[in-house]
Amino acid sequence: MSRKKGYGRFKRLIWVAFGSITFGIIAIFGAASLGLLGPMPDFRQLENPKTNLATQIISADDTVLGKFYFNDNRTPISFREIPTAMIEALVATEDERFYSHSGIDFRGTARAVFYLGKKGGASTITQQLARQLFVGVRSQNTFQAIVQKIKEWVIAIRLERRYTKNEIITMYLNIYDFNYNADGLRSASSIYFSKKPIELDLSEAAMLVGMLKNSSLYNPLRRPEMVRSRRNIVYQQMLRNKLITEEQRDSLAALPITLDFNPQSHREGIATYFRAYLQQFMRSWISKHPKEDGTFYNLYLDGLRIYTTIDSRLQTYAEDAVTAHMSNLQKEFFRQNVPEYNDIAPFLDVEKEDVENIMQQAKRRSERWRKMKALGHDEETILASFEKPTQMEVFGWNGDIDTIMTPTDSIRYYKHFLRAGMMSMEPQTGHVKAWVGGINYRHFQFDHVMQGKRQIGSTFKPFVYASAIDQLKVSPCDSLPDGYYCVEPAKFGAHDAWCPKNSGDRYIGKRTLKNALANSVNTISARLIDKVGTRPVVNLVRNLGVSSPIPNVPAIALGSADLSVYEMVGAYSSFANKGIYVKPVVVTRIEDKNGTVIYQTAPETKDVLSEESAYVTLKLLEGVTESGSGVRLRHRGAEKTNPIFRDLVTGYPYEFDNPIAGKTGTTQNQSDGWFIGMVPNLATGVWVGGEDRSIHFETIAYGQGATMALPIWANYMKACYADSTLVVSKDEFMAPDVVSIPLDCDSLSVARQQKSFFEDEDLSDLGL
Repeated sequence: MSRKKGYGRFKRLIWVAFGSITFGIIAIFGAASLGLLGPMPDFRQLENPKTNLATQIISADDTVLGKFYFNDNRTPISFREIPTAMIEALVATEDERFYSHSGIDFRGTARAVFYLGKKGGASTITQQLARQLFVGVRSQNTFQAIVQKIKEWVIAIRLERRYTKNEIITMYLNIYDFNYNADGLRSASSIYFSKKPIELDLSEAAMLVGMLKNSSLYNPLRRPEMVRSRRNIVYQQMLRNKLITEEQRDSLAALPITLDFNPQSHREGIATYFRAYLQQFMRSWISKHPKEDGTFYNLYLDGLRIYTTIDSRLQTYAEDAVTAHMSNLQKEFFRQNVPEYNDIAPFLDVEKEDVENIMQQAKRRSERWRKMKALGHDEETILASFEKPTQMEVFGWNGDIDTIMTPTDSIRYYKHFLRAGMMSMEPQTGHVKAWVGGINYRHFQFDHVMQGKRQIGSTFKPFVYASAIDQLKVSPCDSLPDGYYCVEPAKFGAHDAWCPKNSGDRYIGKRTLKNALANSVNTISARLIDKVGTRPVVNLVRNLGVSSPIPNVPAIALGSADLSVYEMVGAYSSFANKGIYVKPVVVTRIEDKNGTVIYQTAPETKDVLSEESAYVTLKLLEGVTESGSGVRLRHRGAEKTNPIFRDLVTGYPYEFDNPIAGKTGTTQNQSDGWFIGMVPNLATGVWVGGEDRSIHFETIAYGQGATMALPIWANYMKACYADSTLVVSKDEFMAPDVVSIPLDCDSLSVARQQKSFFEDEDLSDLGL
């Protein structure tokens, strides 16, 4: 009996122990569920887990140009965007019974406990997701680690109740940090392999799955052999689960780790200057468009999708054209500015004390000055720091250069580099297709499309001609005296008359307006603005979208005003759009992270010129590229052998044979070179010059707009025409139904061509 009593007591103890343990487990899980072991996500958080999502910048041809983000470069994907190989590799490696458990793999947990974790961990994919979303990094404290594990189990079960297995896999791959700003599978695919997730092959997918164990440890850039070994374990797991054969495993395991590493940052990649402008655009938009609850969108965390007008193909061709031409132009500038030729290089036409002033101003505008001033350093200490040799990395056209130089020397070094700005736009819609604000955003962050405003020279003259055409109905075939001419001071409230000279002080008697604009004759422009008046010209330019200051003086006829590439391209586009100004557009719509449209652009237009006046102005501008300062775009016969018709980069003539309306511009001392060229559905403007006006070529041969800026336009358009996926027009500009102004000069009588179109024109002032 005593033996039976002892056995019964033992059974009761076993059941009590079992009951106690069971009750304890239930109590612990209950406590965790109630939040007694620490905060737990409620149902709203489980339904909408908080993750930081990068804002995407999407081109017109559906390419991601870049992203806005703080620390998380994360863009979510859907389950159908994940390749099957990735899913199979993930489940086989991380959670073999994923599709059969409900968040906790008790079999895996028991094995992990029995073998003390030596034969695999116990965390399911769902538990890992719970940790990533709500629990955080495992604590080093044993008790806290146990509590975290319990919370993971509870949250995992809740996640399984609310989401499908496919949704859990998708969330997990979207949330994981693969290093190097590769947050989530989309970013990881792009950064490590320059691919979309669905394009990943098994080798690439297996490498990323292997990194899930510990992406910092299994870093393919720093430890490729360790990553390869880990990837091969993934293959072994796939073999174990009969997803691949032994032959496939062996052949795949022999492959090296192969990357197409493409780091993503705000200073790298395509359209960097545009993205910097877009950032300011979005900040302004966000401040004026709160959410329904009154809060504001976060550009860096809320996962917006910004659909832009930029075409990634045209943007690439524009950047390539700028890089190719500017790198070669820079070689010539360096050659002409060695110390034996110019002891104050890169400056010209200034005294040495002026150079010192320029350098002092540059120091005061520098980041070094700003930071040291903020730290409370006095001016003497700050200036002294500019003379201390420092290890630094500086820009070079053949790659960045590691060197040691003083900050003062680095400022002077950077001033040697010529800068450029370029914008391309569709006149009919206002859609900006390409935006290149400089030669290298990482080193030169000033944007020469919108921020930079430079003297525009002869590119302003078409506005004067357009005013005369619109008001006086003059014809390109009408002629004016080409002689020394003065505008009386009383007409613009000055003390002295304004008497501009032609380039080279050359005068030939009489010119048609077409010939005068083609050859950028100053005296003809002076006569025109004298007859039309400065105020109508200023009003025209204002109506064409130019907001920068324009003085109400006749000298504007020669381009004395400082305007931006953005303003000039927008204004010129109106000529190709039947006289209708369309404000440049860079964003077509914005969506929130759920795909809801929260902004849609509405075009802003204004009728400025009559359709006939705009068309006649275009015909004048065609003359510039047919026989004037833009003629190097073409060649005819013997002109093939003339170096002026050859490109600085390729050595070949451009040989365009389609209608092109354009205008070159060169300012005093060759400080600024411009070219604006148009075909029926694309208007593009280019500016080239130094950071300061005293930085320029000494001779007009290299310093004119036709040499500095036109080749960029030409190489850009060559690439556009060579791309069969683009539709860039080679057609004639569309003429109005009725054109009353004579355009065919060859058919006009000699008397009409020789007659001045101003009846009261006094020809005695030719000064020949």
